[in-house]
Amino acid sequence: MLRTSTLAALLALASASAFAQPNFNRPPSRDSTARPAARPEDVASPDAIMKAVYDVISGPAGQKRDWDRMRSLFLPNARLMPAVPRPAGGTGVLVWSVDDYIAMAGANLERNGFFEREIHRVSESYGAVMHLFSTYESRRLATDEKPFARGINSFQLLKDGDRWWVVSIYWQNETPVLPIPAKYLPKP
Repeated sequence: MLRTSTLAALLALASASAFAQPNFNRPPSRDSTARPAARPEDVASPDAIMKAVYDVISGPAGQKRDWDRMRSLFLPNARLMPAVPRPAGGTGVLVWSVDDYIAMAGANLERNGFFEREIHRVSESYGAVMHLFSTYESRRLATDEKPFARGINSFQLLKDGDRWWVVSIYWQNETPVLPIPAKYLPKP
């Protein structure tokens, strides 16, 4: 998903937009694009939908992403929410619809290359609700030895009886003062 370094680059590029200085109180837009049909293999299980989300945002520089595939994974009006540092200190959250995410992050992901992969997962479920803490690493090239960012994506999933949906993703990047706890990292 969109990381602090990527967010900073987007904010710098968007100096004339409403996102130049994050408005933490701005409500997300409503998704204006109808949900295309999902690939059955993308929504058959929690593992499948998680793989599909990471797959759809990842790719080399110059490669268009399949944004309709992304839309097909998310419940209408689902939310993507990066936790970001506030200029005056502390942390805030930006709340985006899928269309907001595509508008804000899409061109940057396609221009610069971005590969994100899950390295560890902790999940809890009850009935139709599933919560997953998905620890990620982000790279510009799939072959990069070291990630440029790590953090945790908090996924909320819904099983509607027929398929899985992403309801929301709320994430925070790791920082030097906020390292990822060992319980959210792979065992050596």
